[in-house]
Amino acid sequence: MTPQQARELIERALAQVAPDADLAALPPEADFRDILQLDSLDFLSFVEALSDCTGYRIEEDDYPVFSTLAGGAGYLAAHAGTG
Repeated sequence: MTPQQARELIERALAQVAPDADLAALPPEADFRDILQLDSLDFLSFVEALSDCTGYRIEEDDYPVFSTLAGGAGYLAAHAGTG
């Protein structure tokens, strides 16, 4: 999976929990939880949706990586499909 493909999956999962958000305007390194005002349940729903989209189990210890588009995309590009 390329970082671009991973970013698209992340945006698709985010759209499920924040359907009115302008995801194209999100800076890659910014914590989108704050920008989109996601609470912990919203973030958990996002991670679960992302896990469903990718077929890759995301461990709770790795959740902080997924608070930015760049971090999540890099992680998925490196790990999805390897475990």
